[in-house]
Amino acid sequence: MKIKRIKNLLYKSLFGLTITLSVTSCKLDEYNPVTLSEQDVLSKYDGWKAYQSNCYTGLWGTTIGMPYGICSEVGTDLWTFPSNSTSYKEVIAYQDLTVSFNLVNNIFTYAWGSVKDCNKTIQLAPQLIDGKASDINTLVAEAKLLRAYYYSVLVTQFGELPLVLTDEPTKNLSPTRNSVPEIYTQIIADLRDAFNDLPVTPMDNNPQRVTKKAALGLLARVYAQGAGEGLSEGGKSYWVRAKECADSLINGMGTYGAAMYDDFSKVFAATNNRNNQEVLFTAYGLNPYSASYDVSTANAKPNLYLHFYPKFDDAFGTSDVFKRSVNSNSSNAYYGRLNQAFIAPTKYLINCFNATYDKRWENTFQTAFTNYSGVRAISSLGSGAPGPANVKYTDATVTINQAMCTKYGIDPKHIGKKIYPYIDVDARNASKNASWQYIPQVWNKGAITGTTAGNLTDVANANVHPYPLTQDENRFFAYLSKDPLTPADKAERAYVTVNIDDLFDKSDPTGSTYKANAAGNGFPTSSLATLFPAMQKFNFNFDGSWLGGDFQRKLGNIMIMRMAEVYLIAAEATMHTSGDGAAAANYLNVLRKRACRNQADYNVGTGMQLTTATMNDVFDEYARELCGEFNRWPLLKRNKAFESRLQTYNKRAAANFNASKHYLRPIPFTFLNQINNADQFGNNGY
Repeated sequence: MKIKRIKNLLYKSLFGLTITLSVTSCKLDEYNPVTLSEQDVLSKYDGWKAYQSNCYTGLWGTTIGMPYGICSEVGTDLWTFPSNSTSYKEVIAYQDLTVSFNLVNNIFTYAWGSVKDCNKTIQLAPQLIDGKASDINTLVAEAKLLRAYYYSVLVTQFGELPLVLTDEPTKNLSPTRNSVPEIYTQIIADLRDAFNDLPVTPMDNNPQRVTKKAALGLLARVYAQGAGEGLSEGGKSYWVRAKECADSLINGMGTYGAAMYDDFSKVFAATNNRNNQEVLFTAYGLNPYSASYDVSTANAKPNLYLHFYPKFDDAFGTSDVFKRSVNSNSSNAYYGRLNQAFIAPTKYLINCFNATYDKRWENTFQTAFTNYSGVRAISSLGSGAPGPANVKYTDATVTINQAMCTKYGIDPKHIGKKIYPYIDVDARNASKNASWQYIPQVWNKGAITGTTAGNLTDVANANVHPYPLTQDENRFFAYLSKDPLTPADKAERAYVTVNIDDLFDKSDPTGSTYKANAAGNGFPTSSLATLFPAMQKFNFNFDGSWLGGDFQRKLGNIMIMRMAEVYLIAAEATMHTSGDGAAAANYLNVLRKRACRNQADYNVGTGMQLTTATMNDVFDEYARELCGEFNRWPLLKRNKAFESRLQTYNKRAAANFNASKHYLRPIPFTFLNQINNADQFGNNGY
């Protein structure tokens, strides 16, 4: 074997390590025997362990990046098109979905490719000539868990597929499909092996590695998904098994090293991103401060968040209330790059939240929009402050004038008042690859001088703004109000105010159509129709989350599964097994209580506490807790709920949904084109 091929192999191993193992202080020792063959390298523990890291690469590839993040959520009751958009119509509205659609192709490619690396890792383990047996068992268990996860994505999205469990030196060009029950049986076998062999504490104390709690959590999820296929095991339905696993994890959280925050606001707090207590299984983002950080690993830098935000440039145009000249869509050091605007919440999702009592509303959606300053960046770096952070306080301050009042419907009595920035950013160079970090602090209300001493506050999550926005708030230029405001209410506010209900086209009773961007749509200026609540869960905003000048990508961790989902699975399984609404409500109430804005309100008839639950309550709670988190499409699939819920809550998706084929995705052309029996293999009816 040529040296060049060996170098490429080792680069691939270390490339995978860079993607998934970059945050930890426990760094893999370099192993680069360039004079040895691949067989020599992978027969020794250090080389094999380095190769094993490739099993993780799919997590921060397209599987947990933008393609799967979109395909696992849209085409459901939760998400629709913003005004005037038809982007990703193939999956948002089941329109013209074909074997060549790129997002679906990418899901298949990354999951299928990662299975290959898992297979090779598992197959080579018995051939190792050194290494501790316990360490080898742990790394094999990790590979089995990851193989199970990738296959769970594949079988949910694509149905029957070849069940390949060995590394194939010669590719099978005439593959045959295994049945869905066969695939689930193997997934569960892998997860049970992983549960038995994985430690509670991650190997090398590296929190990026999977542990026992991840295996048990995924078992609950996989049993629930397989239950939707009518499967059973040992005389018990998969729903019963799902509840058993969920209860085991809930009752044994301490034993398995699992936990759940007592307050929902902590779940997506930036301060908890890198070491989140609630996470069961996570995809770790690159850390620009790590010695292993590699700017070339583009697949490790997803841009999922920006698809869930409106384009401020479209809504507000040139610099008036939105300081376009200093805080533009393309280089915004607070929001990031907001130039996609492909996915907006349906009215059903918005209405799931009783924002008076449920703090999940403002911790999930940004509905008040602000300018930012860079006083700290200028103070510390002077002329060396990078352009996006080099924003003077006065340049970020808006003075209301007649033109703004006319354009946006602001009462003229506010002419002369000022709108100040809510955020100030510092700029810090993470040195390697000149990866600038834009570190936010909040200007205290009433701080209007632009001096930092005593006027700035560190907050756990700088994306969360006060709710509700008060009449005298002077740090936000626009507000989307969930509770409808009267004209008199709006007149008291010196900022752009839009009722969220008014964004929707009343001709669509399902609440899946936003008003068109056209004259006469009921807004002072038609451009305001392009606004919508922005889902902020993946808009990481902390020191170590920025990719320098690439404002469309963020580097935080993305949770693949967290403890709250286990309570939801337990409630869902309870409804399917016994129909005991009171028992299901007990699971849901754990989540509802911690989400209650004031704990004193929990027991006073607010609707936050349930005495009994229906299946609709379960669907609603999944929406409030997990919207956007790679969950909704599988949930509707396993409950055979697309037809009923799309018809009720998403007319635009229901119009094209065809139950005979849309419960599966098309087999990608890129795969079919590589095999000899494409016609026999089939493309799931597409």
